[in-house]
Amino acid sequence: MIITLKDGSKKEYSEAKTVIDVAYDISEGLARAACAGEVDGEVVDLRTVLDKDCELNILTARDEKGLAALRHTASHIMAEAVQNLYPNAKVAIGPSIDTGFYYDFECQSFTRDDLDAIEKEMKKIIKKGAKIERFTKSREEAIAFFKEKNEPYKVELIEDLPEDAEISFYSQGDWVDLCAGPHLMSTKGVKAFKLLSSSGAYWRGDEKKAMLTRIYGTAYATKDELKEHLTQLEEAKKRDHNKLGREMKLFTTVDVIGQGLPLIMPNGVIIMQELQRWIEDEESRRGYVRTKTPLMAKNDLYKISGHWDHYKDGMFVLGDEEKDKEVFALRPMTCPFQYYVYKAEQHSYRDLPLRYGETSTLFRNEDSGEMHGLTRVRQFTISEGHLVVRPDQMVKEFKDCIALAQYCLQVLGVEEDVTYHLSKWDPSNKEKYIGEPEVWEETEGHIRTMLQELNIPFVEDVGEAAFYGPKVDINAKNVYGKEDTMITIQWDALLAEQFDMYYIDENGEKKRPCIIHRTSIGCYERTLAWLIEKYAGMFPTWLCPEQVRVIPISDKYHEYAAKVEAELKANNIRCSVDQRSEKMGYKIREARLNRVPYMLIVGAKEEEEQKVSVRSRYLGDEGSKDLNVFIDAIKDEIQKKTIRKIEVED
Repeated sequence: MIITLKDGSKKEYSEAKTVIDVAYDISEGLARAACAGEVDGEVVDLRTVLDKDCELNILTARDEKGLAALRHTASHIMAEAVQNLYPNAKVAIGPSIDTGFYYDFECQSFTRDDLDAIEKEMKKIIKKGAKIERFTKSREEAIAFFKEKNEPYKVELIEDLPEDAEISFYSQGDWVDLCAGPHLMSTKGVKAFKLLSSSGAYWRGDEKKAMLTRIYGTAYATKDELKEHLTQLEEAKKRDHNKLGREMKLFTTVDVIGQGLPLIMPNGVIIMQELQRWIEDEESRRGYVRTKTPLMAKNDLYKISGHWDHYKDGMFVLGDEEKDKEVFALRPMTCPFQYYVYKAEQHSYRDLPLRYGETSTLFRNEDSGEMHGLTRVRQFTISEGHLVVRPDQMVKEFKDCIALAQYCLQVLGVEEDVTYHLSKWDPSNKEKYIGEPEVWEETEGHIRTMLQELNIPFVEDVGEAAFYGPKVDINAKNVYGKEDTMITIQWDALLAEQFDMYYIDENGEKKRPCIIHRTSIGCYERTLAWLIEKYAGMFPTWLCPEQVRVIPISDKYHEYAAKVEAELKANNIRCSVDQRSEKMGYKIREARLNRVPYMLIVGAKEEEEQKVSVRSRYLGDEGSKDLNVFIDAIKDEIQKKTIRKIEVED
């Protein structure tokens, strides 16, 4: 048996070996650090037996997949600690996640003091250093085992497994859990961890099922890495749009209005209007024509599109099919409406491509447990567009949509913060989609080739396609590391058939067009949340709700301050005058706290010389300037949407 290691070197054995055996053979230090193995590209447990030629990579906590195994072990230790302290607690699921791990329990809610007590119990378990062992049971034995332990959630999980599934368990001393692994060799391998928070979570994410208690935690290989992460978390809390956006009076929420229905306040509206005007103007320059379509439609429309069969649970339905003559639904997307704009007149091949754009208000019935601030809401506004194109135009137009998205990201200064995903269908779940496998393979292939030609790094996600076609999703992480889709571009070779859309080709024959569904900046609410966190509220000047604050040194200069304000407003610069009878230091600090990019200090000298003393968050004291010179400079900054580097402590 020849085992090829990551560096290309080879190990030859005459008998079967486990992954951990090979790790020890390489070096004792590597074996102590090992968390999991990767055999021929598949992550496996350290206990996995190797009995044939293969490629092997020993994973440590320095590897993402190795760190996941460490965190998974930490989640099991936490679950044991919870059941030690709360014997009546029922365990549900406890996976590792990008930022750490969690475990769900049927149990009381937990306070910070409770979490501290659980941490203390976890340290006791780790100190004992119980060996972690893997074993399997038959389906009948596994169900009987958990029924005896009165663990209904584990029983349900086993009953939902395929008939031929291997049912594996991991034990650490006397505590046993249903788990596919992988895990560390013993509890002693978890050296640095922290329980972060507790919240409610529906069993299997279904609001119709039991509400459980979830504990979030994180774990690292070393205490220094953990400390660094906790410091980053503290910084993340300062940037959290849900906190900062409320402090800056950008948005709020009200219980009696409803979850996922934010109120955008005047400051937030200014930012969203600036974004919308910019996007609409940019789309017009790129050949888009605008539509305005209804916020709702009869369910007949959604039956044609397929949304009624494939997306009904995500829609707000008005009426009952069994009782009402007509049933309506608030629109979750605009595409079917714009198809009828296209169908309102006959089109020649010369008319295509037709690029329809609409600033659309949409409605989606999100689960309450999924909603957060502005990133996931039930009503939102999107820079939506649909391009009706000839098949021979599809690749160019799709690339142009990617270029528009990249331009928007570059202007906003977030182009380095995103990842690209080819979202594909799942052939094992065909009922979720329309169309034949050949169409899916062909369209996915086109997108893959385009991304490669554009030199855009991307990953492929199975099962993330829309029900009618594959797409490019451009994703970004929030300050806590959770990834959301910001912009999407979809290839649709199917819905034109559903809606009997056609054009007349050069031979006078009817032909089906293709359709691109796309956004240029995505959802305005989610983009606003992204920008709040990206800039910690210190937006580029063109987006700031207040761009300049005029601060007179004393009451004697209020008249000149008002004159400065009038000049600024005449040039469409958003500004105010601080006329309060407060000390200058206080007023300046207040402007900084309000994240105003420019302060204009005016007093006797400024009035006499018709100048202003400029202080900015970029350079600090910029000295005395002619008012017209300042106005020209800030107008240029706003027009060019310049992102200036902040060089002073705000």
